[in-house]
Amino acid sequence: MTVVGPFGLSVRDQALEADVLTGLSAVEASLLDAAKSEVPFIAEAAQHLVRAGGKRLRPLLVMLAAQFGDPYAPGVVPSAVVVELTHLATLYHDDVMDEADVRRGVQSANARWGNSVAVLTGDFLFARASQILSDLGPEAVRIQAEAFERLVTGQILETAGPSAGRDPVTHYLDVIAGKAGSLIAVAGRFGALMSGAPESVVDILTQYGERLGVAFQLADDILDIASDTHESGKTPGTDLREGIPTLPVLLLRARVEADGEKEDLELLELLEGDLTDDATLAEALRRLRTHPSLEQARRETVQYAEAARATLTPLPECYAKSALVELCDAVVHRAG
Repeated sequence: MTVVGPFGLSVRDQALEADVLTGLSAVEASLLDAAKSEVPFIAEAAQHLVRAGGKRLRPLLVMLAAQFGDPYAPGVVPSAVVVELTHLATLYHDDVMDEADVRRGVQSANARWGNSVAVLTGDFLFARASQILSDLGPEAVRIQAEAFERLVTGQILETAGPSAGRDPVTHYLDVIAGKAGSLIAVAGRFGALMSGAPESVVDILTQYGERLGVAFQLADDILDIASDTHESGKTPGTDLREGIPTLPVLLLRARVEADGEKEDLELLELLEGDLTDDATLAEALRRLRTHPSLEQARRETVQYAEAARATLTPLPECYAKSALVELCDAVVHRAG
Protein backbone atom coordinates (compact mmCIF):
# COMPACT_ATOMS: atom_id res chain seq x y z
CA MET A 1 0.00 0.00 0.00
CA THR A 2 1.42 3.38 -1.06
CA VAL A 3 0.45 6.84 0.07
CA VAL A 4 -0.12 9.13 -2.92
CA GLY A 5 -0.18 12.92 -2.82
CA PRO A 6 -0.67 15.50 -0.06
CA PHE A 7 -4.04 13.98 0.84
CA GLY A 8 -2.30 10.84 2.14
CA LEU A 9 -4.45 8.76 -0.21
CA SER A 10 -3.77 5.04 0.18
CA VAL A 11 -3.48 3.15 -3.10
CA ARG A 12 -3.83 -0.58 -2.45
CA ASP A 13 -2.99 -1.87 -5.91
CA GLN A 14 0.38 -1.66 -7.64
CA ALA A 15 -1.09 -1.19 -11.12
CA LEU A 16 -3.35 1.65 -9.95
CA GLU A 17 -0.47 3.20 -8.03
CA ALA A 18 1.72 3.14 -11.13
CA ASP A 19 -1.00 4.63 -13.33
CA VAL A 20 -1.79 7.45 -10.89
CA LEU A 21 1.83 8.35 -10.16
CA THR A 22 2.81 8.22 -13.83
CA GLY A 23 -0.17 10.35 -14.76
CA LEU A 24 0.47 12.94 -12.06
CA SER A 25 4.14 13.12 -13.01
CA ALA A 26 3.20 13.75 -16.63
CA VAL A 27 0.73 16.44 -15.55
CA GLU A 28 3.38 18.18 -13.45
CA ALA A 29 5.83 18.27 -16.34
CA SER A 30 3.12 19.52 -18.69
CA LEU A 31 2.09 22.27 -16.28
CA LEU A 32 5.62 23.65 -16.21
CA ASP A 33 5.85 23.37 -19.97
CA ALA A 34 2.52 25.14 -20.46
CA ALA A 35 3.67 27.99 -18.22
CA LYS A 36 6.83 28.61 -20.26
CA SER A 37 7.33 31.73 -22.30
CA GLU A 38 10.05 33.24 -24.47
CA VAL A 39 9.76 36.25 -22.18
CA PRO A 40 11.62 35.30 -18.96
CA PHE A 41 9.49 37.55 -16.74
CA ILE A 42 6.25 35.97 -17.98
CA ALA A 43 7.68 32.49 -17.44
CA GLU A 44 8.73 33.37 -13.89
CA ALA A 45 5.32 34.76 -13.00
CA ALA A 46 3.37 31.97 -14.73
CA GLN A 47 5.42 29.21 -13.11
CA HIS A 48 5.28 30.85 -9.68
CA LEU A 49 2.26 28.95 -8.39
CA VAL A 50 3.00 25.83 -10.43
CA ARG A 51 6.31 25.48 -8.60
CA ALA A 52 4.66 26.28 -5.26
CA GLY A 53 2.91 22.92 -5.55
CA GLY A 54 -0.55 22.24 -4.23
CA LYS A 55 -2.74 19.26 -3.60
CA ARG A 56 -3.43 18.62 -7.30
CA LEU A 57 -6.88 17.34 -6.38
CA ARG A 58 -8.24 17.91 -9.89
CA PRO A 59 -5.50 15.98 -11.76
CA LEU A 60 -5.74 13.21 -9.16
CA LEU A 61 -9.46 12.92 -9.78
CA VAL A 62 -8.90 12.81 -13.55
CA MET A 63 -6.45 9.92 -13.11
CA LEU A 64 -8.78 7.96 -10.85
CA ALA A 65 -11.82 8.56 -13.06
CA ALA A 66 -9.86 7.36 -16.10
CA GLN A 67 -9.51 3.95 -14.44
CA PHE A 68 -13.11 3.21 -15.45
CA GLY A 69 -12.04 3.24 -19.09
CA ASP A 70 -8.59 3.28 -20.70
CA PRO A 71 -6.29 5.21 -18.34
CA TYR A 72 -3.67 5.44 -21.09
CA ALA A 73 -5.98 7.15 -23.59
CA PRO A 74 -4.24 10.17 -25.17
CA GLY A 75 -6.67 12.77 -23.84
CA VAL A 76 -6.41 11.89 -20.16
CA VAL A 77 -3.24 13.78 -19.18
CA PRO A 78 -3.95 16.86 -21.34
CA SER A 79 -7.45 17.18 -19.88
CA ALA A 80 -5.98 17.06 -16.37
CA VAL A 81 -3.54 19.80 -17.35
CA VAL A 82 -6.40 21.94 -18.70
CA VAL A 83 -8.36 21.67 -15.46
CA GLU A 84 -5.36 22.42 -13.25
CA LEU A 85 -4.20 25.34 -15.40
CA THR A 86 -7.68 26.81 -15.20
CA HIS A 87 -7.66 26.39 -11.44
CA LEU A 88 -4.23 28.00 -11.12
CA ALA A 89 -5.33 30.93 -13.26
CA THR A 90 -8.30 31.56 -10.97
CA LEU A 91 -5.95 31.63 -7.97
CA TYR A 92 -4.02 34.55 -9.46
CA HIS A 93 -7.28 36.44 -9.89
CA ASP A 94 -8.65 35.41 -6.47
CA ASP A 95 -5.58 36.73 -4.70
CA VAL A 96 -6.02 40.11 -6.37
CA MET A 97 -9.68 40.27 -5.33
CA ASP A 98 -8.87 39.16 -1.78
CA GLU A 99 -5.68 41.26 -1.53
CA ALA A 100 -3.94 38.12 -0.29
CA ASP A 101 -0.26 38.19 0.65
CA VAL A 102 0.37 34.43 0.81
CA ARG A 103 -0.66 31.54 -1.41
CA ARG A 104 0.47 27.94 -0.93
CA GLY A 105 3.06 29.01 1.59
CA VAL A 106 4.78 31.50 -0.75
CA GLN A 107 4.30 35.18 -1.48
CA SER A 108 1.28 35.70 -3.71
CA ALA A 109 1.87 36.97 -7.24
CA ASN A 110 0.01 40.21 -6.57
CA ALA A 111 2.09 40.89 -3.47
CA ARG A 112 5.28 40.18 -5.38
CA TRP A 113 4.62 41.86 -8.72
CA GLY A 114 1.44 43.87 -8.28
CA ASN A 115 -2.20 43.39 -9.25
CA SER A 116 -1.82 44.06 -12.97
CA VAL A 117 0.84 41.41 -13.45
CA ALA A 118 -1.14 38.90 -11.37
CA VAL A 119 -4.32 39.41 -13.41
CA LEU A 120 -2.47 39.22 -16.73
CA THR A 121 -0.59 36.10 -15.61
CA GLY A 122 -3.90 34.44 -14.82
CA ASP A 123 -5.11 35.41 -18.29
CA PHE A 124 -1.92 33.93 -19.78
CA LEU A 125 -2.62 30.60 -18.10
CA PHE A 126 -6.23 30.66 -19.30
CA ALA A 127 -4.90 31.12 -22.83
CA ARG A 128 -2.51 28.18 -22.48
CA ALA A 129 -5.31 25.99 -21.11
CA SER A 130 -7.46 26.93 -24.10
CA GLN A 131 -4.70 25.96 -26.52
CA ILE A 132 -4.44 22.49 -25.00
CA LEU A 133 -8.22 22.19 -24.79
CA SER A 134 -8.65 22.91 -28.50
CA ASP A 135 -6.85 19.64 -29.31
CA LEU A 136 -9.35 17.62 -27.23
CA GLY A 137 -12.31 18.33 -29.49
CA PRO A 138 -15.44 20.49 -29.53
CA GLU A 139 -17.23 18.49 -26.81
CA ALA A 140 -14.36 19.10 -24.39
CA VAL A 141 -14.38 22.80 -25.29
CA ARG A 142 -18.12 22.99 -24.60
CA ILE A 143 -17.79 21.21 -21.25
CA GLN A 144 -14.98 23.49 -20.13
CA ALA A 145 -16.80 26.62 -21.31
CA GLU A 146 -19.96 25.70 -19.39
CA ALA A 147 -17.95 24.98 -16.25
CA PHE A 148 -16.04 28.23 -16.57
CA GLU A 149 -19.29 30.14 -16.94
CA ARG A 150 -20.54 28.55 -13.71
CA LEU A 151 -17.28 29.35 -11.96
CA VAL A 152 -17.40 33.02 -12.93
CA THR A 153 -21.10 33.23 -12.13
CA GLY A 154 -20.39 31.84 -8.67
CA GLN A 155 -17.72 34.48 -8.14
CA ILE A 156 -20.07 37.27 -9.25
CA LEU A 157 -22.86 35.99 -7.01
CA GLU A 158 -20.46 35.92 -4.08
CA THR A 159 -19.52 39.53 -4.78
CA ALA A 160 -23.15 40.63 -5.22
CA GLY A 161 -24.45 38.76 -2.17
CA PRO A 162 -27.86 37.10 -1.75
CA SER A 163 -30.94 38.75 -3.19
CA ALA A 164 -33.58 40.17 -0.86
CA GLY A 165 -35.35 37.45 1.10
CA ARG A 166 -32.97 34.67 0.07
CA ASP A 167 -31.39 32.51 2.76
CA PRO A 168 -27.69 33.52 2.92
CA VAL A 169 -26.55 29.95 3.64
CA THR A 170 -28.42 28.57 0.62
CA HIS A 171 -26.99 31.38 -1.49
CA TYR A 172 -23.48 30.59 -0.28
CA LEU A 173 -23.78 26.88 -1.03
CA ASP A 174 -24.88 27.78 -4.56
CA VAL A 175 -21.90 30.11 -4.85
CA ILE A 176 -19.35 27.45 -3.95
CA ALA A 177 -21.06 24.85 -6.12
CA GLY A 178 -20.20 27.20 -8.97
CA LYS A 179 -16.82 28.41 -7.76
CA ALA A 180 -15.43 25.08 -6.57
CA GLY A 181 -17.79 22.27 -7.52
CA SER A 182 -17.99 23.06 -11.25
CA LEU A 183 -14.29 22.62 -12.02
CA ILE A 184 -13.84 19.54 -9.84
CA ALA A 185 -16.92 18.07 -11.53
CA VAL A 186 -15.15 18.64 -14.87
CA ALA A 187 -12.13 16.75 -13.56
CA GLY A 188 -14.28 13.69 -12.88
CA ARG A 189 -16.06 14.11 -16.20
CA PHE A 190 -12.92 14.56 -18.28
CA GLY A 191 -11.17 11.58 -16.71
CA ALA A 192 -14.09 9.27 -17.46
CA LEU A 193 -14.91 10.81 -20.85
CA MET A 194 -11.36 10.85 -22.21
CA SER A 195 -10.83 7.26 -21.12
CA GLY A 196 -13.91 6.10 -23.05
CA ALA A 197 -15.89 5.05 -19.96
CA PRO A 198 -19.64 4.42 -20.41
CA GLU A 199 -21.92 7.47 -20.33
CA SER A 200 -23.49 6.34 -17.07
CA VAL A 201 -20.06 6.27 -15.43
CA VAL A 202 -19.24 9.73 -16.82
CA ASP A 203 -22.44 11.07 -15.24
CA ILE A 204 -21.70 9.45 -11.87
CA LEU A 205 -18.17 10.80 -11.70
CA THR A 206 -19.36 14.26 -12.73
CA GLN A 207 -21.88 14.31 -9.87
CA TYR A 208 -19.26 12.91 -7.51
CA GLY A 209 -16.83 15.68 -8.43
CA GLU A 210 -19.43 18.39 -7.88
CA ARG A 211 -20.26 17.16 -4.38
CA LEU A 212 -16.64 16.53 -3.51
CA GLY A 213 -15.82 20.05 -4.68
CA VAL A 214 -18.37 21.61 -2.34
CA ALA A 215 -17.04 19.52 0.56
CA PHE A 216 -13.50 20.59 -0.34
CA GLN A 217 -14.40 24.29 -0.27
CA LEU A 218 -16.31 23.94 3.00
CA ALA A 219 -13.23 22.30 4.47
CA ASP A 220 -11.20 25.29 3.26
CA ASP A 221 -13.63 27.59 5.09
CA ILE A 222 -12.92 25.72 8.29
CA LEU A 223 -9.17 25.67 7.69
CA ASP A 224 -9.16 29.47 7.32
CA ILE A 225 -10.30 29.58 10.93
CA ALA A 226 -8.92 26.45 12.55
CA SER A 227 -5.49 25.95 10.94
CA ASP A 228 -2.15 27.67 11.04
CA THR A 229 -0.24 28.99 8.01
CA HIS A 230 1.81 25.80 7.70
CA GLU A 231 -1.27 23.64 7.32
CA SER A 232 -3.30 25.80 4.96
CA GLY A 233 -0.60 27.55 2.94
CA LYS A 234 -2.17 30.95 3.59
CA THR A 235 -2.51 33.29 6.54
CA PRO A 236 -5.27 32.14 8.96
CA GLY A 237 -8.23 34.46 9.06
CA THR A 238 -7.65 35.81 5.54
CA ASP A 239 -11.31 35.34 4.64
CA LEU A 240 -12.44 36.89 7.93
CA ARG A 241 -10.20 39.91 7.46
CA GLU A 242 -11.47 40.45 3.93
CA GLY A 243 -15.09 40.15 5.05
CA ILE A 244 -15.72 37.07 2.91
CA PRO A 245 -18.86 35.38 4.31
CA THR A 246 -17.79 31.76 4.76
CA LEU A 247 -20.07 29.09 6.18
CA PRO A 248 -19.09 29.31 9.88
CA VAL A 249 -19.78 33.06 9.90
CA LEU A 250 -23.06 32.66 8.04
CA LEU A 251 -24.16 30.02 10.55
CA LEU A 252 -23.22 32.35 13.39
CA ARG A 253 -25.36 35.11 11.83
CA ALA A 254 -28.27 32.69 11.58
CA ARG A 255 -27.92 31.86 15.30
CA VAL A 256 -27.94 35.56 16.18
CA GLU A 257 -31.07 36.14 14.09
CA ALA A 258 -32.76 33.12 15.67
CA ASP A 259 -32.05 33.64 19.36
CA GLY A 260 -29.91 36.77 19.80
CA GLU A 261 -27.68 35.28 22.51
CA LYS A 262 -25.38 37.95 23.95
CA GLU A 263 -22.15 36.01 23.40
CA ASP A 264 -23.11 35.20 19.81
CA LEU A 265 -23.95 38.82 19.11
CA GLU A 266 -20.67 40.03 20.63
CA LEU A 267 -18.69 37.60 18.49
CA LEU A 268 -20.55 38.60 15.34
CA GLU A 269 -19.92 42.28 16.05
CA LEU A 270 -16.24 41.48 16.49
CA LEU A 271 -16.12 39.60 13.18
CA GLU A 272 -17.96 42.35 11.32
CA GLY A 273 -15.74 45.06 12.78
CA ASP A 274 -12.23 46.15 11.80
CA LEU A 275 -9.96 43.08 11.74
CA THR A 276 -6.91 44.78 10.24
CA ASP A 277 -5.21 44.70 13.64
CA ASP A 278 -3.43 41.36 14.16
CA ALA A 279 -4.39 41.14 17.84
CA THR A 280 -8.06 41.74 17.05
CA LEU A 281 -8.00 39.11 14.33
CA ALA A 282 -6.31 36.63 16.67
CA GLU A 283 -9.03 37.22 19.28
CA ALA A 284 -11.76 36.70 16.67
CA LEU A 285 -10.13 33.44 15.56
CA ARG A 286 -9.71 32.23 19.14
CA ARG A 287 -13.38 32.76 19.93
CA LEU A 288 -14.69 31.37 16.64
CA ARG A 289 -12.58 28.23 16.97
CA THR A 290 -14.54 27.20 20.07
CA HIS A 291 -17.95 28.34 18.85
CA PRO A 292 -20.69 25.82 17.93
CA SER A 293 -20.99 27.37 14.46
CA LEU A 294 -17.60 25.96 13.51
CA GLU A 295 -18.64 22.45 14.55
CA GLN A 296 -21.91 22.88 12.64
CA ALA A 297 -19.90 23.81 9.55
CA ARG A 298 -17.82 20.66 10.01
CA ARG A 299 -21.00 18.56 10.07
CA GLU A 300 -22.16 20.22 6.86
CA THR A 301 -18.82 19.36 5.26
CA VAL A 302 -19.21 15.73 6.28
CA GLN A 303 -22.70 15.63 4.77
CA TYR A 304 -21.43 16.75 1.37
CA ALA A 305 -18.56 14.27 1.50
CA GLU A 306 -21.00 11.49 2.38
CA ALA A 307 -23.22 12.55 -0.52
CA ALA A 308 -20.21 12.30 -2.84
CA ARG A 309 -19.44 8.84 -1.47
CA ALA A 310 -23.04 7.70 -1.97
CA THR A 311 -22.90 8.82 -5.61
CA LEU A 312 -20.28 6.14 -6.24
CA THR A 313 -22.54 3.26 -5.16
CA PRO A 314 -23.55 2.09 -8.68
CA LEU A 315 -19.91 1.82 -9.82
CA PRO A 316 -18.33 -1.65 -9.92
CA GLU A 317 -16.14 -2.55 -6.97
CA CYS A 318 -12.49 -1.91 -7.80
CA TYR A 319 -9.38 -0.28 -6.38
CA ALA A 320 -10.15 3.01 -8.14
CA LYS A 321 -13.58 3.17 -6.53
CA SER A 322 -12.03 2.48 -3.12
CA ALA A 323 -9.58 5.33 -3.71
CA LEU A 324 -12.43 7.70 -4.61
CA VAL A 325 -14.26 6.71 -1.43
CA GLU A 326 -11.13 7.34 0.60
CA LEU A 327 -10.75 10.72 -1.08
CA CYS A 328 -14.04 11.77 0.50
CA ASP A 329 -12.64 10.92 3.92
CA ALA A 330 -9.38 12.76 3.15
CA VAL A 331 -11.23 15.95 2.24
CA VAL A 332 -13.20 15.87 5.49
CA HIS A 333 -10.09 15.06 7.51
CA ARG A 334 -8.54 18.37 6.41
CA ALA A 335 -11.32 20.13 8.33
CA GLY A 336 -11.16 17.86 11.36
